Amino acid sequence: MGTLASELGGHAERVSGQPRVYVDANVPAGLVAFMRQALHWDVLFVLEHEELRRAPDGEHYRLARQLRRTLITQDRDYLDDRKFPPEQSGGVLVLWAPVEKGLMVLLKRVDREVLRRTTVADGIDESADGPLPLEGRKLHVHIDWDGERAAP
Repeated sequence: MGTLASELGGHAERVSGQPRVYVDANVPAGLVAFMRQALHWDVLFVLEHEELRRAPDGEHYRLARQLRRTLITQDRDYLDDRKFPPEQSGGVLVLWAPVEKGLMVLLKRVDREVLRRTTVADGIDESADGPLPLEGRKLHVHIDWDGERAAP
């Protein structure tokens, strides 16, 4: 048996058309279910993996990129570019809303405006080998988010 990355990395190559996300432990399980059931995202939720439950933030940051997944969190520490350089990420989405229903509304917008915004018409390859929607960037999405794309 190999590492988590070696075991799961190949699966990312077979999944197409679905945003691939790495969700850390501070995101509610109900929101993870929403990502899977309503948005049809390919979600790796760290609480479902014993070896990842208590991993430090830096390990989650590194592993999300290695697995070619966008990191989704409610932890604003990831916005610190000195500690978590954007160019070393597969993309980070930091969410905030006062209630879970608000988080679901934000995720629907992110799904439509960010994670699925590129199409074949745009000339961008969305295959598992193509770029991740937020690769090398961070996006802080909150109730006052104006919908602007993340800075490169």
